[in-house]
Formats: sequence, structure tokens, C-alpha cells
Amino acid sequence: MPAPILGATVPDHIPDRPPKTPPPPKRPISPPRPDASLATTARVGMLVRNRRAANWQLEAASWSPAKAAAHVLRRLHEWGHAEVNRPAQELTELLVRTAVADGGRRVSVHLADQGREALIVALSHQPVHAAADPDLLPELARLGARSCGTDTAEDGRRVWAVFAL
Repeated sequence: MPAPILGATVPDHIPDRPPKTPPPPKRPISPPRPDASLATTARVGMLVRNRRAANWQLEAASWSPAKAAAHVLRRLHEWGHAEVNRPAQELTELLVRTAVADGGRRVSVHLADQGREALIVALSHQPVHAAADPDLLPELARLGARSCGTDTAEDGRRVWAVFAL
């Protein structure tokens, strides 16, 4: 037996083998499965920074697409983009018409520009769980959208288009 170290306590009995380890669990514990329904899916908020932007709240009515287009055109003209009348008007009217079709009480329209592009977004504020119209995105592209999209969440359907100024 080796010589004890000065100041160290020596146990009376030293075990011959290491302590017994508990057996592994029969089945590994799995975490709960995530809920993939729309009710719990959080939509990333829209953030517009370091560029000019405007927005309007409108009643969801048959006249809303034309009124929204007038607001968008007036603001684009104020910003010095007078040559984009037709694409801006047609895109705005289609976006707002799509949001109005969801059946909510109001629609919000958002406009932002950066460089030589503008973004128009329409939000329906009506929870919709129906599938999006498959003809919407090709129609937006035909009207001059460089990029477009749609998504649906509890706060409503959001449809958007980016076009050249």
C-alpha cells in the first residue's frame, strides 16, 4: 500500500470496483411535437426603415381599390415618380381588390420606395384560411411586378408587389 499523503484523510474501506451506474431508460424521452397550424404560427412583422414610406387605412368596400390607387399615385408623384401611373395603379387595384375579397371591415395599404423600386402591400385584417388564388401571382407579374407574394396569418392576408419606378 502506498504511503499516505500528509494532511489527507484515508477512508477506512476502498471499494474494489466503481459504483454501479443506473441502467439506461428503455425508450429515450422525446420532446413534444411542434404544432404547425396557422393558429400558432407567428408571422414576421413588416419593418420599413431608411426609406420613404406611407400607409392608409380604408374601409373594405367596392370603391377601395380605386381610392387606394389614387393615394398611391399621389404619393409617388410627390416623391418625383410621375412616369409610373399605369403599373402603380393596376398593381394597387389588384392588391387591394384581393384584400377586400377576404371579407374584412378594413384594408390597409402600405407604400415604400427605395432606389428605383417601389413596394405596395395590402393587408386584409381578416383571418382567412382559404388557399390563395393561383392566378394572383402570375397576374401581378403580368402587370409589371418584379417580385410579388402573399401570406396568410391570424391578422389577415398580406399581398405585396415590388415594381420598377
